[in-house]
Amino acid sequence: METISEVRAFGGTQGVYTHASEVCGCDMTFAVYMPPQAKDGPVPVLWYLSGLTCTHENAMTKGGLQEHAAECGLAIVYPDTSPRGDDVANDEAYDLGQGAGFYVNATEGPWAPHFQMESYVTDELRALVLSEFAVLDQHGVTGHSMGGHGALTLALKYPDLFQSVSALSPIANPSASDWGRKQLGAYLGGDETSWQAHDASCLLKKKGWKSDILVDQGASDQFLELLKPESLAGALAETRTPSTFRMQTGYDHSYFFVSTFGRDHVLWHAERLIGGW
Repeated sequence: METISEVRAFGGTQGVYTHASEVCGCDMTFAVYMPPQAKDGPVPVLWYLSGLTCTHENAMTKGGLQEHAAECGLAIVYPDTSPRGDDVANDEAYDLGQGAGFYVNATEGPWAPHFQMESYVTDELRALVLSEFAVLDQHGVTGHSMGGHGALTLALKYPDLFQSVSALSPIANPSASDWGRKQLGAYLGGDETSWQAHDASCLLKKKGWKSDILVDQGASDQFLELLKPESLAGALAETRTPSTFRMQTGYDHSYFFVSTFGRDHVLWHAERLIGGW
């Protein structure tokens, strides 16, 4: 691991790092915010997964989560959204290829050699963070849009790895949406039944969740037809999963929405990972 930058923020440190990923077969960049409490001992980790076209940098600079993490003593990890580089497959469209990994392990060419984001987040980067930073093996996961999809699906698939999960405007039913069918078909092939293992609405019905879930969705989001929040709300109700699902009047899909409700999500995870919030 190499340090690209480290700056002071809210009494803690916001760093950006790079490492050679064996899983993705290329160099990967990620960011970690360490709160001031980490000086006194290891702290729990909140993973923030970003959306289409984003890198590690978007939420790091626009989400405003560091102040809230410093308040309650959580580290925040911001992975990239895909492998990158001249030798990594790409597409001219913004919603496929680099910047659009969808947090799955691709099985189809030309994506399979590099696009292994599911294993990258849940295995390789997790192990690196645990070994290189003063963090506990206690993890929550959240994310926005494609990252909200990633947060929900990875938590539902790997409940032993995550103690808490929330999402902001997640792609809630990708196997039935143009934000999903295109990408899952490209990365995983034409067998649509296999796509359901990467669909939060389907996974919730099949696997359930061990605790509660927080979801915020902008009621004026310009992408509601692609996100399909009603599918996730229905799955939460059908499975009787303890949950808070909030349609936020007047809010769209932007980072203004994320930064407005980011504090709620950070403190929600802190309550479940630390207690007392």
